[in-house]
Amino acid sequence: MKKALFLNTNRNGYGPEQCGRTMTVGELISLLEDFDSDREIFLRNDNGYTYGSIVEGDFISGKYDDEDVIIDGNW
Repeated sequence: MKKALFLNTNRNGYGPEQCGRTMTVGELISLLEDFDSDREIFLRNDNGYTYGSIVEGDFISGKYDDEDVIIDGNW
């Protein structure tokens, strides 16, 4: 059986300003240091009803305020 890291994802709002607190890149890196570097990561949605993958092209840089979300492009 393969080891994996599952991220339970939440639908918190229709825009970033509605989502509340989220972790920073630094916090995420710190948490990931506890896992083997070859462990696969999956998104776990809807209490395990659907799953998703994460690949480099999924990272998108941007910024937001209370009125707008601006996407700079892929990371």
